Amino acid sequence: MHKGSCLCGGVQYELDAPLTEIGMCHCGMCRKSSGTAFATNAPVPAEKFRLTRGVELLSAYTSSPGKQRFFCRACGSPVYSKSEKKPGVVRVRLGLLDTPVGRRPDYHFFVDAKADWHEITDDLPQHPGFEAGRA
Repeated sequence: MHKGSCLCGGVQYELDAPLTEIGMCHCGMCRKSSGTAFATNAPVPAEKFRLTRGVELLSAYTSSPGKQRFFCRACGSPVYSKSEKKPGVVRVRLGLLDTPVGRRPDYHFFVDAKADWHEITDDLPQHPGFEAGRA
């Protein structure tokens, strides 16, 4: 089981699923929502994701048609996202995990949109856009 929380600790969650398909998204929306060069996310089955504290602190932003990004209203931490294109799946932000991930990320995607000031220096696969099929 993995546990995670936002910066202020007001929102807390648990996941009972292995972390697979860990991707680092370099798209402009992920950069803006994280305030950094990329966002590291993993999909988990929605039924394996449980908010254990702070549901009332969550707000949602519709960043594109059919996609919502949930964040803590108190501290601004991005917690997870969900898309109508993939019902039953939530994408959690790995930076909020309080427990060890236990594995390396699998790939980078939307690298054609990456920040010009960031250089990818690892040996992970790089996908120019969405064709990694995972965002």
